[in-house]
Amino acid sequence: MSPMEQRLSLVTLGVADLARSRRFYEEGLGWRKNNVEEEIVFYQLNGLILALWTRPDLAEDANIEDSGATFSGMALAFNTRSHDEVDEILAEAAAAGGTVVKPAREVVWGGYSGYFADPDGHRWEVAWNPGWAIDESGHISLSS
Repeated sequence: MSPMEQRLSLVTLGVADLARSRRFYEEGLGWRKNNVEEEIVFYQLNGLILALWTRPDLAEDANIEDSGATFSGMALAFNTRSHDEVDEILAEAAAAGGTVVKPAREVVWGGYSGYFADPDGHRWEVAWNPGWAIDESGHISLSS
């Protein structure tokens, strides 16, 4: 038996209002839906898929009772190619209906980082790390 490959294929966010979340990601952030089904949304990212599904459907599928906790212990991250792009992305998220929950600032590891929350409270870190490289297609690597 071979070990599980070290990669991530899909991140699914359980959302309270699928239509509201679609407006945020599509109209606000400019993302494109990549599937035809109406009950779930898939966004093709660079080598990864982000899915939006109603929170009750996700909880049922995962066979868990939804306690309604406000923080799941998970954050998504978007790394930028430049320092100034962090502020631009945070402003874009706020204009789309998200909430900047931590304004960008210089961080101890030498980068620049802030956080926004989408309409369901899912946290996104927006960060510039001068030690990481991002290629043309958006693939990130741990060394520059």
